[in-house]
Amino acid sequence: MSRGSHVPVLLKAAVDGLKVRADGVYVDCTFGRGGHSREILRRLGAHGRLIALDRDPQAIAAHGEADGARDDGRFELVHGSFGGLRDALQVRGIRAVDGILFDLGVSSPQLDDAQRGFSFRADAPLDMRMDTSRGETAAAWLAYAGEEKIREVIRNYGEERFARQIAAAIVATRTREPLTTTRQLARLVAAVVRTREPGQDPATRTFQALRIHVNQELEELTQVLPQCVEALAPGGRLVVISFHSLEDRIVKRFLREHSQPPRLPSRLPLRAAELPRPPLELVGKLQRPDDAEIAANPRARSALLRVAEKIGAA
Repeated sequence: MSRGSHVPVLLKAAVDGLKVRADGVYVDCTFGRGGHSREILRRLGAHGRLIALDRDPQAIAAHGEADGARDDGRFELVHGSFGGLRDALQVRGIRAVDGILFDLGVSSPQLDDAQRGFSFRADAPLDMRMDTSRGETAAAWLAYAGEEKIREVIRNYGEERFARQIAAAIVATRTREPLTTTRQLARLVAAVVRTREPGQDPATRTFQALRIHVNQELEELTQVLPQCVEALAPGGRLVVISFHSLEDRIVKRFLREHSQPPRLPSRLPLRAAELPRPPLELVGKLQRPDDAEIAANPRARSALLRVAEKIGAA
């Protein structure tokens, strides 16, 4: 497996959270450059199995080019988004798995490759697609989207207080020239956003918002979490690493709702022990990277890790 330049965040804590069994079946829903998958495979026995998903063709290619990439019969890498988890398992005849891992957001190789268009630090085509084999680029969307919709995306997904001004500037600019490069967009935003948190580029929130929208990241996450509950065997673990408040809010709310008994009418004559059991149980506390990990990998500073376990039948 190719090691690439991506440093897995919370590597030990995440894989510890899976409580890997030697003969278990696991899913790495965000393969990236394979850091978490390598650690899972290290802990699996000869009869264990790991399915990894990634929508990025470059991640698939990096694995295929690695020495010995095809030698491990326990491992299969699938090109596809994690929103298709249920179908990926059904096609392979897998009825239940013992653990599912997510490392959400954009990876370091995606950010560092200027041609992908995720970063405002170099001039490149305004693409932003995680799967470059399909879908609409950020430039294509910005060429026709209405001002109100652009404002909504930047405000909701970037939590940008200058969303109205940025959207208006985008619409005004595209009447004069096509908005096709990262540098064009970064300069446009910088001209509109007059104040920003120390150390943060004015374009940070806008680029985040467009990336999330182009890749439908929050919709995919909302779609896949119920599939995880269905797929997990009793005692199986769900481990999620998120990097910004929008992702973590979805994960936190889902885990909380599915780890509490259903709300029933207050007058029903039921004791607590007679209430239906929730499908999940929270495991441990919210985990964050320590100072040493953040010093070694500054991109880890916003990472949050949550773990839940599928409750077996009573």
